[in-house]
Amino acid sequence: MALLQSFSRCSLKPVLGNIRAASVWADVPLGPPDAILGVTEAFKRDTNPNKMNLGVGAYRDDAGKPYVLPSVRKAELLLAQKQLDKEYLPISGLPSFTKASAQLAFGDDSPVIKDGLNSTVQTLSGTGALSVGAHFLTRFYPHSKAIYAPSPTWGNHGPIMKLGGMEMKSYRYYDPSTCGFDFNGACQDLEALPKQSVVLFHACAHNPTGVDPTHDQWQKLASICKSNDFFVFFDMAYQGFASGDVTNDAYAVRYFIEQSIPIVLAQSYAKNMGLYGERAGAFTVVCKDAAEQKAVESQLKILVRAMYSNPPRNGVLIASELLNNPELQSQWLVELKGMADRIITMRSGLRDGLTKLGSSHNWSHITDQIGMFCYTGLKPDQVERMIKDHSVYMTKDGRISMAGVSSTNVEYLARAIDTVTK
Repeated sequence: MALLQSFSRCSLKPVLGNIRAASVWADVPLGPPDAILGVTEAFKRDTNPNKMNLGVGAYRDDAGKPYVLPSVRKAELLLAQKQLDKEYLPISGLPSFTKASAQLAFGDDSPVIKDGLNSTVQTLSGTGALSVGAHFLTRFYPHSKAIYAPSPTWGNHGPIMKLGGMEMKSYRYYDPSTCGFDFNGACQDLEALPKQSVVLFHACAHNPTGVDPTHDQWQKLASICKSNDFFVFFDMAYQGFASGDVTNDAYAVRYFIEQSIPIVLAQSYAKNMGLYGERAGAFTVVCKDAAEQKAVESQLKILVRAMYSNPPRNGVLIASELLNNPELQSQWLVELKGMADRIITMRSGLRDGLTKLGSSHNWSHITDQIGMFCYTGLKPDQVERMIKDHSVYMTKDGRISMAGVSSTNVEYLARAIDTVTK
């Protein structure tokens, strides 16, 4: 018996060694680090008491702290009192949430809502909505497997679309010379696209530039889309968070619907309700009639069932309270405007600070842009000096999160920018 045990131990050693040497994961390459995570890690290591983290896309109050909306707290208390169970939601999500989410996007008077033309499913925030949309278009949109996004666009758009089977291409959008919208370039590029192309638009608060078309420009873009039979994919992650007005921020979506342009829509409640970790979102396909709506909804359910079976409960229960309870909705809209207004105030403060310092540069783009992010126009070497000399952390493209700016540090930020741009 002892001889057998000894033989077994000896014989297993080379076998285990060979298994380790021939691991199926040996050729898996190390992926690149996340750019935002890298900024945050460097910020944490910095000991400068004046350091600023302007990389993270999450709202902060004027004290620089994470902000849970009071209306969200009230909703949580109401839900706790109801002592709800933890059963699965339907595959398409919480009905009261999906219905109210579509109403928020399109408006109560929209024919989409009145005629029941929307197929809306609950998703894992905006990222999940984009993913469901990419998979749906890959399966069922017959005219193209490419999607044209603005340049630049949110960094995750490309990976999401690729994973969903879409090839992401681009059209001109941002003009570095003005830090504004390259309207003529966008129009020229869109006009040159093949008929029935799929085009991605940020509905409001373009990420990462903060540059949005005017209403007149949206109308021209819609005209181009209509005349070329484009299919439009709207990403609306900031409704109400851009201007403080949910109706104004939905202008593009609603105008394109009025023009009978076919669209799908991704929504997120991370920013406008502060439900970052709750992953509350929705994806909608606008359909032609009731029969089409029923068929599309059935296929969306099949996709969701295969991807994550059914969505989580907690975040959408909160969102549903804010969307459907009149008292809570009124409070939420006030708080939402308060967040938007604080960011707008910080934009004005930063621009005014640079003007007072006598900067020779034109900083009007700081207040012309809108939403959480600002494309400062800082060059890579200037960004490096901002980090190294002033402990102001941002992404290499010069994008800053205005939510990280406060009344106590806006002057420091202005001085730092003025110094590196002289």
